[in-house]
Amino acid sequence: MQSQNNDQQREAYTQLIYFTEVDKIKKNDYAVLCSIPCRVTETYSIGLKVEFPNYFIVGCDIFTGKKYEQKFKNKDLVEVPIVQYSEYLLIDISDDDYLTLLLNYGQIKEDVKLPQEEPQLVEKLKADFQSQKEILITIFSALGKEKIVSYKLTNV
Repeated sequence: MQSQNNDQQREAYTQLIYFTEVDKIKKNDYAVLCSIPCRVTETYSIGLKVEFPNYFIVGCDIFTGKKYEQKFKNKDLVEVPIVQYSEYLLIDISDDDYLTLLLNYGQIKEDVKLPQEEPQLVEKLKADFQSQKEILITIFSALGKEKIVSYKLTNV
């Protein structure tokens, strides 16, 4: 049973990434470093033999900004997260700061919380919502995590 569960988790994970050779990764690309989705800030190689250098990729967690570095061997495959930006119409903000969003085809999404680490964004969004303005929320997602990155007013 445990093995089947691990297989299902692995299969689900592979739907969220693709692979590329380490020497193809450049600054501002995305890469999974230390099991964390990151935006690449630096790449470099070290090695005496041109054919077999060690590659290093440095990046920042796309959700927290924390810095990570990982070493790869020549021709290793690097996991690259599939990153998406989506826009949803804001319907409501709950007392515990969860958003009710309208998805395509009339579906409702209620599992996105306001980013507590960005109090200015939260305060401005709540004020605009209380002013009865129509708001589109932009959500960034990768590896099953989501983060509100911005919003815009639609009826200005």
